[in-house]
Amino acid sequence: MAMAYDDKYRTIEPPHNVILEGRKRLSVSGVEDVESFDESEIIMSTSQGVLFVRGKDLHIEKLSIDSGDVILEGEIDKLEYEDAVKPAGGGGFFARLFK
Repeated sequence: MAMAYDDKYRTIEPPHNVILEGRKRLSVSGVEDVESFDESEIIMSTSQGVLFVRGKDLHIEKLSIDSGDVILEGEIDKLEYEDAVKPAGGGGFFARLFK
């Protein structure tokens, strides 16, 4: 059976999940890029928008942009989304780092 042209070239959006374990460990899937990070805030682009994680002593335990998985640890105080708006030519932290 032949695949229709539209089906063949349709991109599949990666699944986006957020799992918060006791406000100390955060697992996020569907991550496209990590925009910035420090001990109090981590900003990442996801398939569902830009996710801001705020807290204290935050650090990235695991980062795999290839699979879109990030695991954060620390004292997590706030999770906030902003609609995805791609910068004109900037890209994120890692895009600029590996230019």
